[in-house]
Amino acid sequence: MLTTALRNVLAHKARLLMTVLAVCLGVAFVSGTLVFADSTAAAYRASASRNFADIAASVTAKESPSDPDRPSVLTDALARRLADVPGVAAVHPSVDGSAVLKAADGTPLRVKQGTNLAAAYDPARYPLVEGRAPAAGGEIAVDRGTATAGGFHLGDRVTLATDGPALTARLVGIATTQDTRVTAGGTLTLLDRATAQKLFSTSGSYTSIDVSANPGTSQYELAQRIEGMLPADQAEVTTGQAQAEQQAIYVSTLTRGYQKMPMVFAGVALFIGSFLVINTFTMLVARRTREIALLRAVGATRRQVVRSLLAEAVVVGVVASVLGFVLGLGIASVMPELLSTDGNRLPSGPLEIGIRSIAAALFVGVGVTVLAAWLPARRAARIAPVEALRSVTRPAERSRLRTAAGLGMLLLGVGLLVSLAGSAEDASEENLRSAMLGCGVLVVALILLSPVVAPPVIRLTGRLSRRFGIAGRLAQQNALRDPRRTAATAATLLISTALVSGLATIGASTGQALDRQTADGLGADYVISTGSTMTGIDPAAVQRVATTPGVRTASEVADSTAVIGGKVREISGVDPGSVGQSMKLDFVSGSLKDLGPGRIAVSSSVAREAGVRAGGQINAQTGRREGFTQYTVVGVYRDNPTARDAVGTREEVQRNSFKPGSVQRILVRGDGVSEGALRTAVSDNPLLKVQDRAALVREAAGTMGDLLALMYGLLAIGVVISALGIVNTLAMSVTERTREIGALRALGMDRPGIRRMIRLEAVTVAAFGTLLGLAGGLFGSWAVGALAGGALEQYALVLPWGTLALVCLLSLAIGALAAAVPARRAAALSPLEAVAEA
Repeated sequence: MLTTALRNVLAHKARLLMTVLAVCLGVAFVSGTLVFADSTAAAYRASASRNFADIAASVTAKESPSDPDRPSVLTDALARRLADVPGVAAVHPSVDGSAVLKAADGTPLRVKQGTNLAAAYDPARYPLVEGRAPAAGGEIAVDRGTATAGGFHLGDRVTLATDGPALTARLVGIATTQDTRVTAGGTLTLLDRATAQKLFSTSGSYTSIDVSANPGTSQYELAQRIEGMLPADQAEVTTGQAQAEQQAIYVSTLTRGYQKMPMVFAGVALFIGSFLVINTFTMLVARRTREIALLRAVGATRRQVVRSLLAEAVVVGVVASVLGFVLGLGIASVMPELLSTDGNRLPSGPLEIGIRSIAAALFVGVGVTVLAAWLPARRAARIAPVEALRSVTRPAERSRLRTAAGLGMLLLGVGLLVSLAGSAEDASEENLRSAMLGCGVLVVALILLSPVVAPPVIRLTGRLSRRFGIAGRLAQQNALRDPRRTAATAATLLISTALVSGLATIGASTGQALDRQTADGLGADYVISTGSTMTGIDPAAVQRVATTPGVRTASEVADSTAVIGGKVREISGVDPGSVGQSMKLDFVSGSLKDLGPGRIAVSSSVAREAGVRAGGQINAQTGRREGFTQYTVVGVYRDNPTARDAVGTREEVQRNSFKPGSVQRILVRGDGVSEGALRTAVSDNPLLKVQDRAALVREAAGTMGDLLALMYGLLAIGVVISALGIVNTLAMSVTERTREIGALRALGMDRPGIRRMIRLEAVTVAAFGTLLGLAGGLFGSWAVGALAGGALEQYALVLPWGTLALVCLLSLAIGALAAAVPARRAAALSPLEAVAEA
């Protein structure tokens, strides 16, 4: 039977090719993502190891929440004492902080990954490749990546900001670095030591002191010696190896998101591809009914028949796994370039091919293929020996068990989604997961019921195909001949259309809701912000903004964090008397009139999760304050992105913030004031963002970018696999109907008519899958959207007609294009040879 299985694979290699390609695509995404993740992690580890190669231990100051202005103990005196510790070879004091540069085109060089690192120049850590080292306060150097991202050249005047007024310096040097905070996508600004101390520490003090060890002295041993001489409550020591590991973990956490989307694509590709495997093996079993019956007649048992077909599946899975793994290596090699930008470079290095990646490729490829082929194999085992005497293969009969299971799952899925939509006010993460489960159950139910639904739907859509004459009528009848085959072929398009239409609808509805929420909650014309609770706006800049011509009000807002209900929230500190001019707060209960020390207002989402209402008590830990404080809730307002999660008095928020006494936002209202005038008022500080209402709306909707990328990626995968499925099905169908096509040619149908018939059949199948997918996707998006409406009160279902029309047209076009090769092959059949074929 094993020999028979291998012979069958070789005999049907052309028909199994599409199956191999579909599984290969999913395996490629899985193996490529794993190899990319391993390679990136190894590159970061190597970079971090090189960065700390000469550092045995590092001494840093401990922060004091109760006394943030406490003088640092990391001074020249401590550096001299460290140099006298037995085993210390050298001492390297350093000063670093954060600085945002303004690129040559005027945009701030803010980074999504890594750090905007600024440090005192150290030739050992930041070797120069061009120019010279900064020697005075008006000079800086940057690394190559930062120079490329900012469009900087030696001699340029560069604007930068640390925490306060913007500074201007001349670029005098270009350096290189292995610091993973920079190589992970950050920027690097190098200053002379005196300037760095002035900005990030105090004169004569440092942010860290690194020491190297003499040969024969271990890092742990040296760290133990140093720890014994440090004031326990003011400084601590860490080994260089521990720092390298911490940095590697830090950057790998930052880049972990790169792995999510390829894995989603892999899952979808394998799920959709499994239906192609099922359909292919089902058609092969039907084609080989007489062959299998003869095997049964000569003594083959049912178990042997099953094993034979599963052996074929194993061969197909192994071939697909090998090809997919090779393709995955190609994907892994180009992913760093695809995911890198000028300001966010991923490290380069050799591909790390581990046992995990190889095992995953084989497990996924062989496992999916064998599992998908199991049902057709079981069906083949039930073929009776008497079938060998039949000259015509009968279409598979409708399965009552499948129909009953489909109806049960349909009721379960619809019932779950309707019940969740009815409890939209409880938009918890658990309910969202249940809604996603309900959507999955609904799609599976549609797949199971598609053979039952196919005849009426195809008869309905067949009215259009019948307009093409006899070719259209025959195409409709061919699609109705075997509803199970038609449904299996359309399943791939059903899944991809359901995913894309559902995501597109949710994305469009959420995007418009965010637009309305941002616009409705803001009473100001412009918002000037730092984008971080760790930095503040220069008080002089606040005064300049307030006195800018055309500015009527400039409301200062202090931003900080607050831990409420176990979650980190954002709290805004405002002036209760003027907040109404810049924020549109819609209170569900209470108001801001009683806002004061120990009293805050919270958003409706926070109130719902914390189970509190106006007049109640809530515990919160704000900013750098240690321990929780009980606050009285004076009001509950509808979710407002301008007010954030909670509102308190500016004085109280500033007192506990990470930057005491500072403000992080200015809400500006004016008559005729321009964005340029406000940028001038803040000295065009790259640390600050000046945004009008339109810019804020675009920023709020920017979170939809990942969803759109996911949507189009899923559509592309679904289209490719659907095309493979249609090509495979039609090619095998043409082979089965050779005599029928020959008879049509003998009766007078010309070759264009044959091609038209095959194309119309493909379009009919594609239209069926698309319609069913649209129905499932839109219903699922309605249910998930109802939950979103509980968390986002401005949410309303919006149908993206343009995207839905594009999906429909693309699906039909794929059906027509996929039929090109089978249609040409059918039209090329000779009438006499086709009729004569046994």
